[in-house]
Amino acid sequence: MHLLFSSNHVQLLNACYPPSPALLTAGPDYSPKSQELSRLTYYALNHPGKLNKLGSELEKRLKAECRKAKAGNTRTRASLLISLSIFRALAVECRRDISLLSPPLVSAVNVTLSSLHSDLEVVARAASVFAAWTTYTDGHLIGADASLTKDYISILQMFSSLSSIEIKDQELRNRTRLIGFAALTGALNSEALYSDSLQFRAQVATIMRPILRTLLEADVSLLDEQSNSVKEVPMTPYLAEFRRRPAIERRAASIHVHVDGEKGPANSDVSSACLHALYSLLEHANGAQLGHIMRSSFDSLDELNGWPQVDHCCWFAKKSAEWASYQYRYAIPTCLVERLLENQDVPTISLHGTLAAMLKSVFTSPTPLINLSTSDINSNLISILMRRTRIDPQDRLLPALVDCIASLGCHIYYSDQIQDLAAEIISRISFIENRSNSESAVSEEGRSQSIRCLLAGLLGLIQAADEHENHEDVKRRLGAMPATAPTSSSPPKSDTVHQDGSNQRPSRRTKVPPDIWQDTLSLLSSQEFAVRADYAQALVFYVTTELPKFGDGLDPDGVKRGRRLDEGPLQHAANLTSLLNPGDLGVKLLNATHAFLYTILTSTASETGASPLPSPSPINIDAPQVRILPGTPAELDQENDTTESPGSHNQSSNGRRSMASSKQNRSRKFSLVLRLLQQQESPGFNLTFSDYSNILLILITLHEQLPARALITGIPMLLALEEKTRADNSRHINRVLIAKVWLTIAKVWDSPELSQLAEKVLSSVPQSADVPIASASPAASYRPSPEPSSFPNQYDAKTRQVCPAMDAEAALRAISVNKNVQEATGLDEQGLLRRLSHQWTPDAALRNSSENDDFDSVRGDAISPLLRISPALMHIENVSLQSLARSTRGVGVTDLREALEGRSSMSNPALVRPSSISTLDHTSSIAGESRHYLQSRPRSRSAPKKKAIPSKPGEVKDVLNRLGIGKQNGSLLKSSFPALPKPDPRSTPRQT
Repeated sequence: MHLLFSSNHVQLLNACYPPSPALLTAGPDYSPKSQELSRLTYYALNHPGKLNKLGSELEKRLKAECRKAKAGNTRTRASLLISLSIFRALAVECRRDISLLSPPLVSAVNVTLSSLHSDLEVVARAASVFAAWTTYTDGHLIGADASLTKDYISILQMFSSLSSIEIKDQELRNRTRLIGFAALTGALNSEALYSDSLQFRAQVATIMRPILRTLLEADVSLLDEQSNSVKEVPMTPYLAEFRRRPAIERRAASIHVHVDGEKGPANSDVSSACLHALYSLLEHANGAQLGHIMRSSFDSLDELNGWPQVDHCCWFAKKSAEWASYQYRYAIPTCLVERLLENQDVPTISLHGTLAAMLKSVFTSPTPLINLSTSDINSNLISILMRRTRIDPQDRLLPALVDCIASLGCHIYYSDQIQDLAAEIISRISFIENRSNSESAVSEEGRSQSIRCLLAGLLGLIQAADEHENHEDVKRRLGAMPATAPTSSSPPKSDTVHQDGSNQRPSRRTKVPPDIWQDTLSLLSSQEFAVRADYAQALVFYVTTELPKFGDGLDPDGVKRGRRLDEGPLQHAANLTSLLNPGDLGVKLLNATHAFLYTILTSTASETGASPLPSPSPINIDAPQVRILPGTPAELDQENDTTESPGSHNQSSNGRRSMASSKQNRSRKFSLVLRLLQQQESPGFNLTFSDYSNILLILITLHEQLPARALITGIPMLLALEEKTRADNSRHINRVLIAKVWLTIAKVWDSPELSQLAEKVLSSVPQSADVPIASASPAASYRPSPEPSSFPNQYDAKTRQVCPAMDAEAALRAISVNKNVQEATGLDEQGLLRRLSHQWTPDAALRNSSENDDFDSVRGDAISPLLRISPALMHIENVSLQSLARSTRGVGVTDLREALEGRSSMSNPALVRPSSISTLDHTSSIAGESRHYLQSRPRSRSAPKKKAIPSKPGEVKDVLNRLGIGKQNGSLLKSSFPALPKPDPRSTPRQT
């Protein structure tokens, strides 16, 4: 019986309960009286000041009921269920003033779960109350109210425990877990999770553990099947409207326990609820919050010992990137790399391999990752790889790190991205190669292993970029193709028909330019056979797939002929220009390659059957280099610099490496090669039979892939090598090598006469003593160190078979009269003879390969070699060509106008070279096949125009001279109009 002087809100509250004798018969709903409950909620809605009192009264009753129900009082348990229903009704109806009810409500739910966590019906009713509160709260009290925050975190921890509870009864376990995930899903879709960043970490750390545990217990195939429908079929319809409607219009979830007697929930139902919870968490998180989620996931995997389950971890990483917001996905791989960096010095455990596999799975997935800093990730992965090889050269993590570096090629977001990543890898290779043998330096095994891994990563990066681009093109074409499109054997009009007969779309990325790759050529003379073998395959791969051809290719039948009928005269002249231009980057690379190969084949340690020579004393790269004698065509400049670390490279604002540093390192490497030539020193290793096979593969690949340029640069080297071999008869294996290269040249250019000469030489070589061509298998992934093959018995010092020399004069004559050669090079027989028979020396070739480029590709402000068309090739005299090769940067009408009107600013880019390099205002940095399809962006015109500054008196004259209008000093191009003769002042009549 109610007290006479009870407050109105207490009387209304008491009226909601059934009479005490009827409490036991109130089941199974255990609901309050509907009419009295409506009066209570109407009163609370119109008297919001009474909400706190109502909540405190209910909280006091709940605590007492929990205490008695825990002791086994069934009547009090029924009253407890009714009290929880009243709390939920107040939260739903008084949603506008939910903050007034929040402290007692959260405290009551916490007490209920703490007291009766094993009573599933009570837990479900408490979860329903909690879900209603999370639906309508604004979360401002989280973090501000210490008592409420503590109770809230405690509730999350208990629901988290229920979501991963272990019970022998499978049906009861699945019921409990479903209730736990339903409550956690309500928290994940609540503003309480996102209102305070500090509390966000604590909440996510609590929630991620049951999610990951459920994922690790489910099959990956089941997760794949269920994840496909997570976005389309939400867990409940109202969760799909989260944040799309204001809190006042939302609907709160009603969580009920599974009805006894019905078929219990299966494990798939639990995993589905888990996936919905994970999707809700990832969908609403920003970049910083994704970082907290990933770090909490790593901690949970540590506690659950989940790292050995690689497939589940990779699935989690891929789905995290896919379900995260588009602009924040970059946080997923960034966190994975950070975790790898934290444990880079720890001996290899399952953690390292799983993290690397997760990183690779994210990069190889079709999910785009915008805002991803590929340069930073590439640099960090390289640092980890070098660190691991320094600790253990045979570390088990190395193959996974190589795959991670290679998988970066699947994400290309600007044209020069692969070029920049490749430049970073090559600079690290040069750094490792140039390190001195000090106590702090890595061991020789670790150094060679680092180089091999970086080479594999570099090739994998390029391969992945090409495969990804081809895959995207196929998907794009299939998506644009109608369902009933007729099949046709003709290539699409948008494709380019290359001279090799293939139909390929022009690449949208910039190829790795030869001047960057040229820094790796010194690896041909590495003291470790494994490095030499891997680099030979890498060089073959680069020449085959990456080096710009400029129309220098074979016809479908494998023969190089003159220009095709579909080529215009301008394109043909441009190809000839790049072929004959010594400043062409491809020609420079070929010159340097032939110089290195000649040095290796003629060094003292390359003699077959010779005993191994002791390695020379280490060369101090900091000391002044030996100067070549005056009679030699090349002279080395003295260098006095120290080896730079990768981090000290001078880079521009877009992360591109410094070309000055690159040329400096290249000059230093070439200096060592020339010193070996000058002093006839040993390179420190003996050539193996496998080395000759690799060298033969390189030379043959050059002539097959770059027939014209390899012919111009390679035949003089072959003649010099033959002359050197004739002077030293013990190097008969070089003659086999030379004859096989001549045979390849004969096949490429379809010269039967030259083929007969080469086959005549090779016919005298025993089959067992023949030098086989190594198979081209680029090491795009990590592989064990290859073992060199030994020389056959025929190469023993006692039983040497002398190979006859090739008839050089007859070979030269055969190739000079070949019509295909003459049409491809634009030279007649006499011109070819002069070009191919000139005196060739390796130091001259190195000098030609290291001279300053006429075409500064990185700066992007020079004239392409395709535009430097010689008048001798065009057989015309054109005054418009006089401005093409005048300076290192093109000058046009705009420069003349600005010079006449005055500079718009003191930093006018038309007259002053920019101090930094940027890809925004310039074209792509390599004049490859795709250069014709690229267009540079115009400079921004949004800046306010400044007042023009008057030009100086000599400025206009200077621009006119640069345009070719004015006095010419030794111009290479002639004007098509003869200059007017100057009048004789003596014959000029005086003006009177």
